[in-house]
Amino acid sequence: MANPDFYQVLGVPETATPPEIKKAYRRLAKQHHPDANPNNPQAAEKFKAISEAHSVLSDAEKRKHYDQMRKLGAFDGFRRQGAPSGRPSGAPGGGTEEFEFGEMGLGDIFSSIFGRGRREDNRGETLEAVVEVPFRVAALGGKIPVTLPVTESCSACHGSGAAPGAKLNTCPECNGRGTVTFGQGGFAVSRPCPQCRGKGKIPTEPCPVCHGAGEIRTQKQIMITVPSATETGHRVRLKGQGEAGRAGAQAGDLIITFQVQDDRFFHRDGLNLICEVPINMVQATLGTRLRVRTLDGQKVVLKIPAGTQPGRKFRIKGLGLEKGGQKGDQLVQIQVTVPEKMAADAEAKLKEFADSAGIKF
Repeated sequence: MANPDFYQVLGVPETATPPEIKKAYRRLAKQHHPDANPNNPQAAEKFKAISEAHSVLSDAEKRKHYDQMRKLGAFDGFRRQGAPSGRPSGAPGGGTEEFEFGEMGLGDIFSSIFGRGRREDNRGETLEAVVEVPFRVAALGGKIPVTLPVTESCSACHGSGAAPGAKLNTCPECNGRGTVTFGQGGFAVSRPCPQCRGKGKIPTEPCPVCHGAGEIRTQKQIMITVPSATETGHRVRLKGQGEAGRAGAQAGDLIITFQVQDDRFFHRDGLNLICEVPINMVQATLGTRLRVRTLDGQKVVLKIPAGTQPGRKFRIKGLGLEKGGQKGDQLVQIQVTVPEKMAADAEAKLKEFADSAGIKF
């Protein structure tokens, strides 16, 4: 099938703004994340397509080139001129033949058409994943395990795609080159041969495990280092942690986008941590001492003076987040709670207090 339209993958119009693209990506990535669909292999493929679409449309330069190619019809299939079925590009013969992009990645298309540095054919694909991080880990830094769907060489056929005892013959489509070339107008584009999947050889009998692909889908778990003061949307690239390369070639990279979970007690304001602590009206009126929890699980004693008003904030120096040699504070915001019901004698005493203080009600 032809390469999907990235705008359709994310469900946004071609006029979508960067925030709209980001919002659509987060919603779909959470819905189709492999961790949320452990028994659904189609979800892993959908997640991969969503990540690829986001990686292009969220980058202004890549999106510009993608839009140019889209207007040329590059994602509706090219026609290869002068190549009847079964013949490699450039072979004599008339007619035209429809070709779909198939396994050719967007990076290959960009490099072929716009002259960018083309990666080696066997290098592994770059993976993208959205990883949810607990608030405390994101704030203090740490490590978390991440499970990723990956493609690995089939252990049964060792990547050849052939069944035991089967022979490997030269691919008739590409004549053993592993690539075919096609074009439109003045453009010439090379892609892995769809018949032999870029290997140049076709087995007389396909491997019963991988069905001739030479690869299988599996999952691997790696430990991800989360920098301190990480925020939602922060991205890191891990070299060589993506898809494995073919024939011993370099593995691709892994791009992680962090999504920080909410905390019941803390929320952030830059490097400062803010928490809300309730006290009753007697404590607010007469003053009190509070034991306040900090991010590292310790407790500090905070003196609340008499006459403290609702919403007042108290600063605890140096107990916020640390990043780049700077450290924030912890801000404790006071909430004054009022009882919904009072005993009759307590209510009488409160009215007596109000009268003596000249408070009208």
